[in-house]
Amino acid sequence: MVSAHSSPSDPGGPDGPGAPSGPASGNGSIYLDDKPQTLVKLLVAGPFGVGKTTFIRSLSETQPLHTEEVMTQTGALVDDLAGVRDKTTTTVAIDFGRLTLPGDLVLYMFGTPGQRRFRPLWQDIARGALGALVLADTRRLADSFEVMDMIEEAGLRYAVAVNSFPDSPAHHPETLRDHLDLHPDTPLVMCDARDREQSADALIALVGHVLEVLDRQQEAGIVPQYQPQPQETA
Repeated sequence: MVSAHSSPSDPGGPDGPGAPSGPASGNGSIYLDDKPQTLVKLLVAGPFGVGKTTFIRSLSETQPLHTEEVMTQTGALVDDLAGVRDKTTTTVAIDFGRLTLPGDLVLYMFGTPGQRRFRPLWQDIARGALGALVLADTRRLADSFEVMDMIEEAGLRYAVAVNSFPDSPAHHPETLRDHLDLHPDTPLVMCDARDREQSADALIALVGHVLEVLDRQQEAGIVPQYQPQPQETA
């Protein structure tokens, strides 16, 4: 398994094996290398206020795209602020970021809205994705069930990253796995969405899981619905 090594104070990370790499690391460039690369679309999913926007912001090697709007009193009727009382904005379309990993693997991260009313938009964004990283919050684990149901209905493989908040109850990973009713093969990791290294490790756990599943399917002669796409070069 590849491991990333960087920190919030060092957005680009060191130039070594396992570090997020690519021409745009830390400098906001929008361009990819001319050499062949494999492009992978991934979802960053989870309930309202779980840290998806922060997660993508901490990882993206380009200026991330955010579609956040200030929350209003009208929204309070449909958005449950229990556990996230300090939240003042919400994603109304998508977050988007890009991360290049060693081996010329380019990850396109699509953050999806966590509220039920955005489900049709979620279904559109999910098309063509190879997998999803579900962010969870131990203060309100039950809020993750609907998101995981949608991902399973879409036939996507996923990993779960439990995002740490200052007042989050601490639980043993096996206890969390049991409460979330995860399949034994589904990765479960702990992370702080503000920390680039921990966020990268969570995403890499997902990528490793997805690629292992694809390898098993190919060995069994099963053609996956979606596959990583080689970058077209002129």
